[in-house]
Formats: sequence, C-alpha cells, structure tokens
Amino acid sequence: MEEIISRKYQTLQPEWNERQRRLWAANEAMFLGYGGISIVARATGLSRPTITQGIKELKKEERLPNNRVRRAGGGRKKSTETQPTLTSALDALVEPTAKGDPMLPLRWTTKSTRRLTKALRAQQYNVSKSQVCRLLHQMGYQLSANRKSISGGTNPDRNAQFEFINAQSAKFLKKKCPVISVDAKKKELIGNYRQNGRVWRPKKNPELVNVYDFINKKLGKATPYGIYDLLHNIGWVNVGIDHDTAEFAVESIRRWWKHLGKKLYPQSKELYLTADGGGSNSSRSRLWKYCLQEFADESGLTLHVSHFPPGTSKWNKIEHRLFNHISMNWKGQPLVSMATIINLIGSTTSKTGLKVYAMEDDNKYPTKRKISNEQMEKLNIKKNKNLGKWNYTIKPNTDKSKKKL
Repeated sequence: MEEIISRKYQTLQPEWNERQRRLWAANEAMFLGYGGISIVARATGLSRPTITQGIKELKKEERLPNNRVRRAGGGRKKSTETQPTLTSALDALVEPTAKGDPMLPLRWTTKSTRRLTKALRAQQYNVSKSQVCRLLHQMGYQLSANRKSISGGTNPDRNAQFEFINAQSAKFLKKKCPVISVDAKKKELIGNYRQNGRVWRPKKNPELVNVYDFINKKLGKATPYGIYDLLHNIGWVNVGIDHDTAEFAVESIRRWWKHLGKKLYPQSKELYLTADGGGSNSSRSRLWKYCLQEFADESGLTLHVSHFPPGTSKWNKIEHRLFNHISMNWKGQPLVSMATIINLIGSTTSKTGLKVYAMEDDNKYPTKRKISNEQMEKLNIKKNKNLGKWNYTIKPNTDKSKKKL
C-alpha cells in the first residue's frame, strides 16, 4: 500500500503547490481510515501535522481563501523575526566606518556574501549566503563598482571657461576655420599583452597572451596623440614610441596640418585649438608655447588656444568622440606590433561617420628641455582678456624666414 501511494505521489507532486500536495495526502489518509495518516506520511515524506491540517481543510473545519496556500502566519518564520538584530549586524559589517566599529574584521577585506555570512555566523547568527544576499537587497544595497566622478574641487572660473570655449568654437566653425581638440591617449605596451574587453572567438579557443605585463624593451610602448576635427568628424592619431612631451604634442599637430588639415582648409589663416590644462599640452608649459610658436611661423597660421580648467579633461571633445571609439575597436586585441596599432586605429569608425587616420612617429623626444626667458620674450603671444591664463593667441613672427608647411 505504501509503495503504491509513494509512486502516485512521486508522479504527481512536481505539478502541485504546497496546498495541493497537502490536500491530496489528506484525502488518501481519510480513504485508508485508521492509521492512514501514518501510512501516507511514511510513503510521501510529509509530516503528520501537515496531513492533519489537510484533513481539517477538507472537512471545512478550517477554510483558506482561494488565493492562499497556507493560513496567515503559517510556515517557517523569517530569519529577521527569529533574530531581530540580524539586519543591524549585517548593516554594521557592510558599512563599518559609518554604522559600526571601524575595527571590525571585515573593515579591510572584500565584502562578499561568503565573508559576510562567515562573519555573522561568528557572531552566533544562523544565516545562509542566500539569506544574506536577499537581506542586502532588502536593505537597499547592490553590487557596485567605483565610479569616477570626483574632480578634485571646482574652479570658480570653470563655467565661464566652458562658455568661452563653446562661443569660440561656434564662431570659428561658422567661418569654416579648423577647430580641433587635442590630447594624448593612454600609453600602451606593444607586444602580446592582455587587452580589456571580449571578442567572439571559436569556443574553448581564447587568445593566449603573456601572463605578466613586463615591458618588452625591444618593442617598448606606444604613445598615441590625437587630433579631432570637429567640423569634419575626422580623427588623426600620431603614434610615438618615445616620451609624451610638448614637442611631441606639437609635432603631432604639425603632421595633422601637413597631411590632412591643409587639404581640408586650404584658405584658412586661423586655427582654434582646445586642450587639457595639464600633461604635454599644459597651459603652464613653456615648451608647449614655444613649439606652438615654431608651428605658427612654419604654417603661417594664427593659433587661438584654449585650455580646459583643471579636473575637467573628460569634457574635451576628443575623449568621447575619438578615443573611446579607438578603445572599443581594439578591445580584446593584443597590440602585438606597431603595425597592428596603426591598423586598428585607422580602421576605427562610428555610427556618426567618424574617420580616423594614423601614422607612426619614430622620432626621439627628450625630456627636461628648458626654454629660457630670452626665448619666451621672442614669442608673439597675447593673452586673451577673458581668462588669459587659459586662453591666448599665437601669431606668426613676420621676421621668420623658415620654409612654410
């Protein structure tokens, strides 16, 4: 008899909810009569109180609403009810500096659910990893990564400079003069090194790369310096193999003008250039301004330069209109050679029609080059009345006899 009931139960129970199982077992027990509860309990594994409760429901001694599986208050109690201080203990572990003892064991460790569960059990709480995960969600926590958003203070002239750059860009674009955004991209190791990101490959056949990112002295590092043309949506990247100096930055601009800019703007006598406030194109760099003067003399262009305020480089157009597309294009691709880097940069596109050109620069750019006061005095530079520390104009020196680009 038990075997028959057990077979019937095993066949049907996956299709039932808790109440349906209880009522079926109660019906079988009532049909068997005396001793039926014990027989059904052994055959199904259900407890005697569960079957007894089902019999009461069948006899309508206890009615349940149609939408309920068990009576209100039935079932296992929540862990937070049996352990009222569990939530506060977990909260203190997750945020020890603000809501608990800063010397707690998890202060300096990864707050995974496994570690949190272990720490709670050490405090005599009966809790599982799944319960901890569920409680964290109920308390308003979620898995989160660091987010770059703190810019290190707000400069009082920040908004005024943004407005000035926008106005100047609009003015020069209206005149069909070149408006470019320039910056150096992060240096990249040349060789068979891991690149962030994933790409489609044959199953169980990943790209194998070096375990350690020790620099290959023969291959070195690539230093991409970009120029982004706002009017034509075209990028130019000069990929150097030496130091990222002001001389290298201006040489990148010079190459852009020689190979691309002059063809796009044959009649232009002016160039508006926006750059970050630091790095090789720093607003305080003497070498940057000295090399720009050399470029102005060679090209015959009047250079109008604006720098973004400190801590606002992410608003530089080149960051989100050129560099991010390059990073997406070579994700998961080891940069095994300079030719690979040039090809990956040159094949970068976007939905907005971005075109990118790239070339290698194998020149040497030594660091610590000094520009004297006498050399600075020869610059044909004029600060703008509006925030002259970030805005200035460099005109060609008329007494120069250098061959023009």
